[in-house]
Amino acid sequence: MSRVIPPAMIKALREALASAIADAKAYDVPGLCRRLNLADGDDQEAFASKFKYAHKRLLEVSAEQVVASARQLLAEGEHFALAEELAKLDELSGPAITTLTRRRLIALFEGRPLAREIEDIELIRGLWPIASQRAPHPSDEASLEDYLYRHTIRNDDLTQRDVLETLGLLTCSRAQLFRFLAAVTAPDALSGNEQLELAEKIDALLRHDGYTLALAGRISGSPFYDVKLALTGSPADSSVSAALAAFEPTQVHARWTTAMERRRSEPEGAITLARTLLEDVCKWILHQAGESWQEADDLPVLYRKLAKALKLVPDDHTEAVFKQILGSCQSVVESLGALRNKLGDAHSPGPKRARPQARHAELAVNLAGAMATFLVATWEARQTEKGGQAPVAPADGRKNRKS
Repeated sequence: MSRVIPPAMIKALREALASAIADAKAYDVPGLCRRLNLADGDDQEAFASKFKYAHKRLLEVSAEQVVASARQLLAEGEHFALAEELAKLDELSGPAITTLTRRRLIALFEGRPLAREIEDIELIRGLWPIASQRAPHPSDEASLEDYLYRHTIRNDDLTQRDVLETLGLLTCSRAQLFRFLAAVTAPDALSGNEQLELAEKIDALLRHDGYTLALAGRISGSPFYDVKLALTGSPADSSVSAALAAFEPTQVHARWTTAMERRRSEPEGAITLARTLLEDVCKWILHQAGESWQEADDLPVLYRKLAKALKLVPDDHTEAVFKQILGSCQSVVESLGALRNKLGDAHSPGPKRARPQARHAELAVNLAGAMATFLVATWEARQTEKGGQAPVAPADGRKNRKS
């Protein structure tokens, strides 16, 4: 192997592999070690301590051989602890899920069950081999399953944080963490709005570390999710960013960037910024075109003035398809204004107003970005048709109002 394995990781892998070898019968251990390309030894040594027999031979080989032997044994059968250590090794090259993010994920379950459609212990049993795992020390229970049953069902004296930390959620592999997150958002664990809300909260936390909990498909009409690497920015995001930065980098592009950043973390603010972005673009282009606008003009009024100046009014065109597209553009702009009033953060929400989700903000910001890019491109095209060049926006970001 070309990469350097951290000493602590190879130490943990050696111990996990020795423990997995020790699960075999004592008389099979020497042969198993030979098959894993480890040194031969005396049968009596294996009968004295299977773990020490295997561990001694693992100390004599290179880190690369330890990894190769671990993979070979894992290919022959299931060994949870060994699989975990190998997974952590394989995950060295990818973005880490920080302890801070893991604690925040655990906090999502404080005071509520992991699942409502099934018992928590059933969900846990499907992810961890708790029947064969040891109970935490000190404990009178023989297995982790007995321990959890006693302290979550019989006595109910463990918090959800205690349970998840005992299971190792702070230190487990990313693969195991992602399996857990997929399980708690699966339709056989949660349903309806509760499932969707939890998925969006988890997704918002994961995105800080470069991952996303994405819709993976549907089963019997219900969604299920999977964790994937998050794109640092979609091609559409990059295209809009480039166009708006070239048009006006100080105010317009800054507004777009902030709106993108808040799509997941602050949906209300992102929706408000989506509308403000379009207002900015309309005012900038109207100013550059020498057209007047008033401070009191709202987005639909500004857009109608700009549509007239740029010849985007549906009635200005004879082709039915263009009339339909431009009419739809006007509807999008008016809807964004209405969405901001209903779901943005510009007004008091009141006790009964709907709360926007990240998907609402994503839609609003993406629509605003697409419309803003279209308006800028149309303005530049009109200037080219006239044989001129679009005026450069003031460097200090000012927009002068004409009345």
